[in-house]
Formats: sequence, structure tokens, C-alpha cells
Amino acid sequence: MMRMVVVDVGNTSTGVGLYENGRVSRVSHVKGGIAKEPERCAEALRKAAHGKTLDGVVLGSVVPRVNAAWTRLARRELGCRVLTVNAGLPMDVTVDYPDPATIGADRLADACGGVRRYGAPLIVADFGTALTFDVVTADRRYVGGVITPGLPLMTDYLYERTALLPRVELEGPCPKLGRSTQQAMRIGAQIGYRGIVREIVAYLSASQGCAFTLVATGGYAGWALKESGMAFTLDPELTLFGLGCIGERAWA
Repeated sequence: MMRMVVVDVGNTSTGVGLYENGRVSRVSHVKGGIAKEPERCAEALRKAAHGKTLDGVVLGSVVPRVNAAWTRLARRELGCRVLTVNAGLPMDVTVDYPDPATIGADRLADACGGVRRYGAPLIVADFGTALTFDVVTADRRYVGGVITPGLPLMTDYLYERTALLPRVELEGPCPKLGRSTQQAMRIGAQIGYRGIVREIVAYLSASQGCAFTLVATGGYAGWALKESGMAFTLDPELTLFGLGCIGERAWA
């Protein structure tokens, strides 16, 4: 089995971990990314590698302008090859999409990791800066999905664009009724996003004519869907796992 450091570069944070024997470990999450926290990113790479011999680094990025910086950092810190994920690589799904180059690396990783762990047909809901839904058919074709604004975008926008609404921490139990502004906003975020997930999954199931396994990942997935009554599997490190799956296929 291969041993790789996997790097998931998002818009607001970056996840780094070690993929080895089909498992992800030694995970770090760096808010701000390489532009604001280059030394913390270097530390995350070193922590993941843990002094072990690597087959390479797999970079999945939705921020193209920092790809070169990540490649330089990985080569400097770990001294190994770097694979940047794109839709042209061999992977566990067949990409059936009009413009494959526009698919985010995180969405490809979610699809590949999801199929490897849970089979198909499959929907992966990824709670990041955006809330994305990615669809894999029973014959393992990645056919697209849905993108909506993510939880932090919604709450931060309300804080930034209004005079009185505060910034809200997306954590803790959901009250039955908003008895303060923060409680009211937290209910809107948690219950509202449960509704988004429920309606979009129902829409996709009806439009595709089948029942899907639902897997949720991303930083806010557990909080948003807790006690929702929906059947889903929570897999917090699915994207990193999927990057490892792509690296295995590409370097096999």
C-alpha cells in the first residue's frame, strides 16, 4: 500500500493528513491557509509525514493561485513528488460532465472516497465554505450535483451586512425558540440547513429516479445534521481519504 501526505486546500482552511493503508491519520486543519500561515502549513506537512518515507504528496486545491506555493513547500519540507488533482487523472469514478476542468478537486475527492468506502449510487454533502452535493450513479459515474452557500457564508454575511446582528458560533445545542438574537440565528442556521439538505436530496433522488446513500462531510456537517432524522453517514475526513484514493490510482 502507498503512503502519501494529502492536502485539501479550501477557501477558508486547509486540511493536511497522512494516507496510509487506506486510512487517514495525523490530521491538521490550518485556518487562513498558506498565504497567511505558511509556517503552520509547513508544520502540518511535517506532522503528517512523521519522518516516514513517502510515495508523494497529493494536492487537492480549490484556490489555484496558491498551488505553486504549496508545491514548493511540499518539495522543500518533504523532498518528494507532488500530484495536483484534476479530472483527467484515473480515479474510482468515471467523470461524465460537460466541462470536467471546472470540477473542484474537493468534489472529485469526495466522490472517489465516497465510492471507495460506501459504494454507489451516492450523494456526498460537503459542508465547507460552500455546501456542495455531488452525485455518483449506480454505475459509478460522477454526473454533477448542486452548490449552495455554506453555513459560514450565511452567518458571516448577516453579521457583515447588518448593523445589529452579531457573529454567531455554529456550535452547541439548538434551542426550541430563539430567546436571543444569537439563538434565533443559530436556529436559522441549523434547522434551515437541515431543510436545504433534505429538500436537495429529495430533489436529486426524484430527478435521478433512485434512492441514494447520503454521506456528509466537512466541518459543520455533524452540527447541522444532528438529530435531523435523516439517514446519513458522517465521515469528517472523507475528502482527505478521497485524495489518497486518487493518488493510489494515479501512481499505481
